[in-house]
Amino acid sequence: MTRLYQDVDLWNAYKQRKRILSGFFIATGLFLAGFFAVFIYFLMLPYDDPNGTWATAVACILAALYIIFLFPYMGICFKRVNAYFRMLRYISVGLKEYTVAPFSGIEDWTTVDGVDVNVATFRVHNYKRDEDMIRQIYVDGEKDFPPFEEGQSVRLISQGNLLIEYEIVD
Repeated sequence: MTRLYQDVDLWNAYKQRKRILSGFFIATGLFLAGFFAVFIYFLMLPYDDPNGTWATAVACILAALYIIFLFPYMGICFKRVNAYFRMLRYISVGLKEYTVAPFSGIEDWTTVDGVDVNVATFRVHNYKRDEDMIRQIYVDGEKDFPPFEEGQSVRLISQGNLLIEYEIVD
């Protein structure tokens, strides 16, 4: 069986998530330090000092820059890394499903739970209706797509339709 994931993958995703969170906390600390410095400076000014408008403008600019930084950094970068980390964590603790099915084809990329995946389709026989159905198995977009050929039987181990291990059956 060819394994797509190793224990190192979870550890690397954890380290990357931790690195991104530490960048967020450093940026938040710098913003709060600058904001409180400007706020204390503003409180120390005498009443109706003309420098009060400059202090207010600097505080607004700091807040705007922090918000402009926050949305792309946490909304794109951290969200994707966190979704990938959650997926790897679910793989390590989730229930695995074993299947042998013939490969049917490849569909277009999609996003499942925030993770980009390739979609591989397999024919699975439905015994209740006595017909073949198409089952979608998701292959991680970060990994190389397995060398499946149409009509080949493949032994799969998946967790929540995400391919974990495979073996091409002769």
